[in-house]
Amino acid sequence: MKTSRSILLTLLLLLPIAVAAQSQTGHVRIVGDTRASMMVDKHVELNSKMGTIPGYRVQIASFSGANSKTSAFALRDAFMADYSTVQAYVAFDEPNFKVKVGDFRTRLEAFAFLQQIKETYKGYIIRDNIYPEPPERIEYAPDDETSGDE
Repeated sequence: MKTSRSILLTLLLLLPIAVAAQSQTGHVRIVGDTRASMMVDKHVELNSKMGTIPGYRVQIASFSGANSKTSAFALRDAFMADYSTVQAYVAFDEPNFKVKVGDFRTRLEAFAFLQQIKETYKGYIIRDNIYPEPPERIEYAPDDETSGDE
């Protein structure tokens, strides 16, 4: 019983403070260097021009040492001969040349492709920035009257 009285008393004491806090309005003014704002704008502009989005690729090899660059490009060319519809990339991640294939938006798409190639190319799925496919072009009917049904 005594604890419920103390809780009630505490609530009654805090109620005017909560009401006063809700009724107050104010203005926020941010004071800062304009160069910081310009840098953020430049960052947004560069990211919009980049043209990549987060996604997945299948890494099929990583080479280091002598002739690693030649080996990586030879594997890329061989892969593209086998799978002409899938893009392959060679990335230099010091000291390795990595061969990555595909531009997959989801991990599931990358996994399905990995299952297709696993007999020939051993690999694993990695997160990477990918180049998305351009949206499908929609062909609209011409507006002139000569091409319409009569």
